[in-house]
Amino acid sequence: MANTRFFLDERGSKAGSPCVLKVAIAHKQKTAYLSLSAKLLPSQWDNVKLRVVNHPDQMLLNVYVSGIKQQVDTLLLELARDGKLDSMTAAQIKAHCELALNPEKAAAERKKNLFVTRFLKFAESKRASTKRIYMETYKRMKEYAGARLDDLSFEDITKEWIIGFDTYMEPQSPSRNARNIHLRNIRAVFNEALDDEITSFYPFRRLKIKNEATRKRNLKVEDFRTFINFPCEKHAQQYLDMFKLMFMLLGINAIDLCNLKEIDHDGRINFHRAKTNRLYSIKVEPEALEIINKYRGENWLLNILDRYADYKDYTKRMNRALKKIGPVKRVGLGGKKIYEPLFPDISTYWARHTWATIAASLDIPRDTIAHALGHGNNTVTDIYIDFDERKVDEANRKVLDWVLYGKR
Repeated sequence: MANTRFFLDERGSKAGSPCVLKVAIAHKQKTAYLSLSAKLLPSQWDNVKLRVVNHPDQMLLNVYVSGIKQQVDTLLLELARDGKLDSMTAAQIKAHCELALNPEKAAAERKKNLFVTRFLKFAESKRASTKRIYMETYKRMKEYAGARLDDLSFEDITKEWIIGFDTYMEPQSPSRNARNIHLRNIRAVFNEALDDEITSFYPFRRLKIKNEATRKRNLKVEDFRTFINFPCEKHAQQYLDMFKLMFMLLGINAIDLCNLKEIDHDGRINFHRAKTNRLYSIKVEPEALEIINKYRGENWLLNILDRYADYKDYTKRMNRALKKIGPVKRVGLGGKKIYEPLFPDISTYWARHTWATIAASLDIPRDTIAHALGHGNNTVTDIYIDFDERKVDEANRKVLDWVLYGKR
C-alpha cells in the first residue's frame, strides 16, 4: 500500500524564501512529490504536528492542505480497491492524483497522452524515410478504426484490437512480414509510453510478432555470372552495369549508391548508410572503378541523380529493366517484343543477398560478412578499427576473383 505525508521542499530555495509544500507519495521504495498551491517559510511549518503555524492565513491553509491529503488518500484507496495500485509506480500514482484533483488539466493531459497523439509525435521524431513508414501505419489504422482512432487510449489498443487490425490488412497485404512492420511500429510507441510511464498496459506481452520465412533473394554463382555477362539490350546495359557495381561494392543499397560523392585518396568511398546512419567505408576495386569511370557524374560520383529526379525513380526503372533481361523475340517483322527473362523476380536487393551468399560459400567468417553488410554494433571500435576493414577488403577481393575469374 502506498503511504503519504507532507513535505516542505526546501531543496534549491534561497534562505528566507518561501518553499513549496508537497504531498510525498511513497510506493515500492520510490517517492513522487505532488505540489500543493501553498508556499511557506520553514518557520511557518510544524514538521512534527504537520500543520501550518505563524501564518496570517494558517486556518485556511490548514483546511486546504488537510483536504488535499484526504482526497489523495481516498484516491489511493480507490486504486487499491480496483486492483490497480500494485501495478503502478509512484510517478504514475502522482500523475493519477494530479489529474483527478484538476479535471480541466485531466482532459488536456488525457488528450496529450492518447495513443494516436503519442504515435504521431513519435513518428515526427524520426528521420524522413522512417517517418514515411510510420505515417503509412497511421493511414492503415485510420482506415481500420475511422474517426474513433483519435479518441483511443493505450488501454484501448488491446490484443484483440491489434489482431483485428492485422486481419483487416491481410487482403491488401498478404505478406505476414509486410504487415509485421505496422505491428512493430505500434509496439515501438507502446515501448516509449512504458519508458515515459504514460501507461503500464502492454498488449504485446501476450502477442508475439512472428516473421514467416522468406524466399532467399540471391543467385547461385553460375547464374550470377550468366546474368551479369548477358548481352542485353542497349538501354538496359546501364542498369545491368549498376547492378554489377552494387555487387562489387558489397551489395550497397540503391540510395547510398546514388548519393556517393567521391573516391578518396586511399581509393575508398566513405559514407553514412541512409538506413542506419552508420559510417561505412568500402575499398573500390579496379573492376568497380571501371564501371564508375564509365558513368561519372558532374555533381555526384555517378551520373544517376544528374539524370533522374531521385533514387526512387531510378530504382523503380532499374528493377523494371533487370526483370526483363534475357532473350528477346519479335512477333512478326519489327513487331512486338516478347521477353523471356532470365530471372523475372530479380531486383537491386539481389546484389546484396548474392554477395553475402557467395562470401559464405567461400568460407568467409560470418562476422566479416556481417561487418561488410553494415550489421555491426555501431560502436566507435566497430566503425574505425583498421583490422576489420582489411578483413572486409580481403573478403570482397576473394568474392570478385571467384565470380569474375573463377579463382578460389
